[in-house]
Amino acid sequence: MADKLIIFDTTLRDGEQSPGASMTKEEKIRIARQLERLRVDVIEAGFAAASNGDFEAIRLIAQSIKDSTVCSLARANDKDISRAAEALKGANSGRIHMFIATSALHMEKKLRMTPDQVFEQTKLAVRFARQFTNDIEFSPEDGSRSDPDFLCRVLEAAIAEGANTINIPDTVGYGVPADFGQMIKSLRERIPNSDKAIWSVHCHNDLGLAVANSLAGVMIGGARQIECTINGLGERAGNTSLEEVVMAVRTRKDYFNLEVGIDTTQIVPASKLVSQITGFVVQPNKAVVGANAFAHASGIHQDGVLKARSTYEIMRAEDVGWTTNKIVLGKLSGRNAFKQRLQELGVKMESEAEINEAFARFKELADRKSEIYDEDILAIVSEEENTHENEYYRFVSLSQKSETGERPSARIVFSEAGQERTSQGEGNGPVDATLNAIESTVNSGAELVLYSVNAITNGTQAQGEVTARLALGGRIVNGVGSDPDIIVASAKAYLAALNKLHSKSEKVNPQYSTGANGPSNGMTV
Repeated sequence: MADKLIIFDTTLRDGEQSPGASMTKEEKIRIARQLERLRVDVIEAGFAAASNGDFEAIRLIAQSIKDSTVCSLARANDKDISRAAEALKGANSGRIHMFIATSALHMEKKLRMTPDQVFEQTKLAVRFARQFTNDIEFSPEDGSRSDPDFLCRVLEAAIAEGANTINIPDTVGYGVPADFGQMIKSLRERIPNSDKAIWSVHCHNDLGLAVANSLAGVMIGGARQIECTINGLGERAGNTSLEEVVMAVRTRKDYFNLEVGIDTTQIVPASKLVSQITGFVVQPNKAVVGANAFAHASGIHQDGVLKARSTYEIMRAEDVGWTTNKIVLGKLSGRNAFKQRLQELGVKMESEAEINEAFARFKELADRKSEIYDEDILAIVSEEENTHENEYYRFVSLSQKSETGERPSARIVFSEAGQERTSQGEGNGPVDATLNAIESTVNSGAELVLYSVNAITNGTQAQGEVTARLALGGRIVNGVGSDPDIIVASAKAYLAALNKLHSKSEKVNPQYSTGANGPSNGMTV
């Protein structure tokens, strides 16, 4: 029988460290539920000690997720471990994942600790965690640049104290496949109790080798867990891409001889959800989930695919969740049909009132756009959830004028704390004029660090989905708005971002959390 390859998803923790990718707890829960539908084995929900917001998100995810193990990261100290254990109390299956740096560079420059001190701290931390759970993962940060002899000593002690998953991180993407795979193999051969733990790999993509290194760690090194993220999201150049390793193992089962429990039809929905929430648009030529991943422009390729798909396709688009933009509903469709389609799309709404409000938005869109696609429905739901989360600012109406040779102007009406405001502005274009009009009243002082537009479906009637990323006082938030009118979508996105800045419950961006020894200084594990 083929071995089981454990898929450990860290989109909500390591993926969130990508600058600008911070998520609200509600957004984290939405992604966690999609990861559960995807059937990932382990969901690393966050770093409980980073902030109260992260703690609360982990706690809520632990209570709502039943089919996947929920994990919290912790530094190798009692305070972090206790915080992680508290957040995971309600989990059906919980894991504490602790780490400490083991490379000479990190120990000297960052930790200011001797190797002996790191060794002792490892033992004490794993021993302390044992009182909370039997599912303990240990990672030697910057493992790929650590001294092999010292690494053997530390990992042997971690396993002896009760760590049953040993994860080797290529924290800075320094590894190359053959060497990294051989390193894992050597550690497993040299450490006497290595068979008492599942071995794992966590690779970063600084040299574009994260997927290759992870698969080498599995095939050469004997690892049986891969840590990865949806769309390869993550700090700097990102992490190992979940969709790529899963489809590589599945497509080349003849080579890997491994089983994965992933429902691959949920890959594209997961990719779209993460992209929509974070504002990180997937590049068209991205493997598996890019818009062009199954497109054929060459006449020779098109002819071959028409005769036999296997001539140029090694995977079926539908196997990873791609569907044609099938028209599913229209303006004559009723509420029950809309509700049924929500269920088919995996959308869970908490109350009938929320369904009614989403249906009202659907009918409004159907009056303006003749063809409604699944992507349109998901955009409606996303906007509805964002509105319920934070309603301090809310779009009402917009008029704008843009004429060649004249400076564009805009007049916008929006509500602020329930009171309507009307403001006007000018700019270099209609979008600039609209956002200037909002700022002339709000005076937020925020910096617009990203503005991006993405068409939700094809054609000139397509809804535009706009992401506006604002930065203010160390906080980075994303606002998303959708509308067939791209100027309206821009206003909605900007107001959504302002709502997040205004929200007192919104956590500080991970890059700025926990002080000098926090995520920005070694949380890439």
